[in-house]
Amino acid sequence: QAPIKATCEDMSCKTGFPEDVHSAVVSRSVHGGQPLLNVRFRSCDGNKKIHFGSSEPEDFRVSEDGVVYAERSFQLSAEPTEFVVSAQDKETQEEWQMRVKLTPEPAFAGASGKDQKKIQDIIFPWQQYKHSSPLKRQKRDWVIPPINLPENSRGPFPQELVRIRSDRDKSLSLRYSVTGPGADQPPTGIFIINPISGQLSVTKPLDREQIASFHLRAHAVDVNGNQVENPIDIVINVIDMNDNRPEFLHQVWNGTVPEGSKPGTYVMTVTAIDADDPNAQNGMLRYRILSQAPSSPSPNMFTINNETGDIITVAAGLDREKVQQYTLIIQATDMEGNPTYGLSNTATAVITVTDVNDNPPEFTAMTFYGEVPENRVDVIVANLTVTDKDQPHTPAWNAMYRMTGGDPAGRFTILTDPNSNDGLVTVVKPIDFETNRMFVLTVAAENQVPLAKGIQHPPQSTATVSITVIDVNESPYFVPNPKPVRQEEGLLAGSVLTTFTAQDPDRYMQQTSLRYSKLSDPANWLKIDPINGQITTTAVLDRESIYVQNNMYNATFLASDNGIPPMSGTGTLQIHLLDINDNAPQVNPKEATTCETLQPNAINITAVDPDIDPNAGPFAFELPDTPASIKRNWTIGRISGDHAQLSLRIRFLEAGIYDVPIVITDSGNPHASSTSVLKVKVCQCDINGDCTDVDRIVGAGLGTGAIIAILLCIIILLILVLMFVVWMKRRDKERQAKQLLIDPEDDVRDNILKYDEEGGGEEDQ
Repeated sequence: QAPIKATCEDMSCKTGFPEDVHSAVVSRSVHGGQPLLNVRFRSCDGNKKIHFGSSEPEDFRVSEDGVVYAERSFQLSAEPTEFVVSAQDKETQEEWQMRVKLTPEPAFAGASGKDQKKIQDIIFPWQQYKHSSPLKRQKRDWVIPPINLPENSRGPFPQELVRIRSDRDKSLSLRYSVTGPGADQPPTGIFIINPISGQLSVTKPLDREQIASFHLRAHAVDVNGNQVENPIDIVINVIDMNDNRPEFLHQVWNGTVPEGSKPGTYVMTVTAIDADDPNAQNGMLRYRILSQAPSSPSPNMFTINNETGDIITVAAGLDREKVQQYTLIIQATDMEGNPTYGLSNTATAVITVTDVNDNPPEFTAMTFYGEVPENRVDVIVANLTVTDKDQPHTPAWNAMYRMTGGDPAGRFTILTDPNSNDGLVTVVKPIDFETNRMFVLTVAAENQVPLAKGIQHPPQSTATVSITVIDVNESPYFVPNPKPVRQEEGLLAGSVLTTFTAQDPDRYMQQTSLRYSKLSDPANWLKIDPINGQITTTAVLDRESIYVQNNMYNATFLASDNGIPPMSGTGTLQIHLLDINDNAPQVNPKEATTCETLQPNAINITAVDPDIDPNAGPFAFELPDTPASIKRNWTIGRISGDHAQLSLRIRFLEAGIYDVPIVITDSGNPHASSTSVLKVKVCQCDINGDCTDVDRIVGAGLGTGAIIAILLCIIILLILVLMFVVWMKRRDKERQAKQLLIDPEDDVRDNILKYDEEGGGEEDQ
């Protein structure tokens, strides 16, 4: 450090800078915000407001108190750095200028003994008192330049740095001290000062990576502890030494690059850090590739930006099908890559070559063969195999198959097996051997994604598939099926109804004629000839049968061949029965009740005919001529086509049960009529027309069937009583006969023994 001396101010005052050029020596490495020097400006009027400026504001800033600070961090060149400091009066706008020349200090060279530099002094700024004026002013002449101290010094310790003193130590006994981190604050004890001589020393090696600079404050007091000088700031910068190797953020770096990439394609970035000063050569790193494995197709497939660590391709020929992965050894060296003085470290970069669709699928054969039985669906008839050099189970490898010819009806489809990538030719529509005995399909295979640009291969591969249809024994089929037949009911048994035959689709098989049989005939009305299929009746066809629904009777027949295996087919015969007038109408209900007086005595009846129109209603109702009492006591009148009303002709009819015959005739051609008996119960009625003669009504309510049932019950009960009496008598006779068969010697009475014992009681009994 250059000695800093205090000079006396001239008694004659002149406002402005005391010199036109001010030279200062500063450290080579300048940090942003670092104070560099203090410019001296003399103001004869203490009330002037001076504003300082710099001609290089992006590099240097001048504060209001004249301290020049660095605006950014940079390295001073070997040549002096010059700039202009200006001062302007804010009121009068008067301006003064001074040129500042900064010279970098020479490189530090550690020395000891005789070669050690002389310890330099730092003198406190002095205070001036103007006796002619009550004004007391302190003048700061300069800012103390930083002390640069290299890290990892070997000593000896304590190592003297500078001496702090005040120019008043000639007249006063002073004591010196330093405060701040590294002195009396953690980490304490790194810097010490001799309180008498002011000698500042360092006690141990410094580590810039832990603390890059120390900011201390020096104090000077008298023996009574009174402050003699204002404290001064001392900045100690720890000069970086190249004591740290570069360290990669990861020991293994992984990256990818598509195959076929052009030279200059970005791959990945590797990054290393150095704990040394990044603004000095010690922390400036350079990257390079030491090795590449494998070395095909070129030993220099990649290059690295030596400053940023960006890895890019430098040669063409990346082919995943040949080399799937490259391993690079990357070296980072500080000292800007100086192989002699720089420290190095290595890491591994693993570059995976990703697949692109540069290989189309290729069929393993030009023709594939398969066979399928006729009439079978959802069966695989052929496996189409392809090869694809791209990465399996990716869109560039997955194959899609399609038919380009030979299947206009769409009987086949091709599915892709997701595991093997094979094409599965599958039948989706039945195939008739008698129509098509062989198919020759043209198929194509291509990937799910299109081929990459610039690939010279065709995008798809083609092949043919020859499929043979196998003839199998097919079931006979009736024509037509179902077969409709219209026939009037009443057809007599033994009549020929129709002929129902089937056809055998197997024209190329040696088989005998078909045989027929009956499979379903609910009413058992029909039979079929087993040879020619002629159907004849075995009973009268009746439309009113319970087996006929909506005038339709269904019967099912079977046709069988003698193939291997035997096959059969069914056919349905639908007989539509036409109605004839074969049923006479009947009265409904069969029983009715009326009063014995004339009013009210009407009975509503309905005619029921199983036949349908025109062989049913409207109906004609009338009473027979015999017996004569019917027409004398009763009268009948038609209400509508199906309904009539029966009522008394006379004023009074004795209570009882009367059988009233009614003749009903339908509208068929010819007409059909019948005489139905209506059982009428005549009883005494109240004013509302309800029967009041309950006993007689109940008696009258017992019909012939009910009376017969009661008599049968009584007879059965008498038979049971008679059988029980006979059984009891027979049991008594058997008991008496058994007693006569007992042997007299076994008589219990002769086997009783008498003992001369007393006290018998219940136990002897």
